Amino acid sequence: MPVRLALVALAAALALPAQAQPRLMGWDDLLARPHPKATAVVPYGPDPLQVAEVWRPDGRGPFPTVLMIHGGCWRSGLSNLHVMDYAAEDLRRRGIAVWNIEYRGVDRPGGGYPGVFQDVNAAADALLAHGREYGMRTSRIVILGHSAGGQLALWLAARRRLPHDSPLYDDKPLDVLWTVSLGGLPDLSTAQAGCGEKTVARLLAGSTRRDPLSDTSPAVLLPVAGARMLIHGGLDDTAPPAQGKAYVAKARAKGDIRAWTYAIPGDGHVEEIAPGSRTWAAVVAGLQSVFHSRDGAWVLQLTPGPL
Repeated sequence: MPVRLALVALAAALALPAQAQPRLMGWDDLLARPHPKATAVVPYGPDPLQVAEVWRPDGRGPFPTVLMIHGGCWRSGLSNLHVMDYAAEDLRRRGIAVWNIEYRGVDRPGGGYPGVFQDVNAAADALLAHGREYGMRTSRIVILGHSAGGQLALWLAARRRLPHDSPLYDDKPLDVLWTVSLGGLPDLSTAQAGCGEKTVARLLAGSTRRDPLSDTSPAVLLPVAGARMLIHGGLDDTAPPAQGKAYVAKARAKGDIRAWTYAIPGDGHVEEIAPGSRTWAAVVAGLQSVFHSRDGAWVLQLTPGPL
């Protein structure tokens, strides 16, 4: 279906005055909120980290579905799926089901390459196998990832582009309507700036391919058929807006015109997944427009004003 992109302005100006530098949220600010609980936990493998949590809206369904992937620089000791619970609960209350996945990080047995990527593939396949049991629509899904999860989201959306001789290859079709990267790291050749050279090296260490990025980095797997939105907080210093701009520029150079990027002034890395923030409000508006419009349009609503 054709995809149109609309920008809806809710006020006259978005730029913040130079003297009004906001205080950015920290992880403690988000995690101090009352913690919501998922509807169910579904294992997709034998390891305790190979699970997905279901966030099922009230009602009968089938519900539009978001496959959600957390960040944390691919390190289980740094973050886990629960950092996304607030965003998942916010979507659940809005009638959107969430399949929030965990995976083995580079600091856990079986993590790194190929484990991180194989876990993401297996978790997606488990959504196809079990999602309907929870009233989830397993077609026209949206993949949404934050930080390193943004890299994994863009990678998962491109899995049809993986070399068939790669251990990461998975031939099960995913019907993906949009992929959303929030403060993501779409190019592993530049991800060291946000997650550190040693962490990226650990992520790729198990690869025996001549070019370890050939089956891992979304920027190398271009062009991709599906629509993608890369959103960054304008003050995000973990995954600055330049990351999204560079990915979109590479996509355009390969004739891939279905990727867009936006930076939300005044927000940082945590605000990207924090309900109540301007960035999250823009994400929610976009998701609602995607799921409820006939042509899968993404309408980005910003408060205040256009970007």
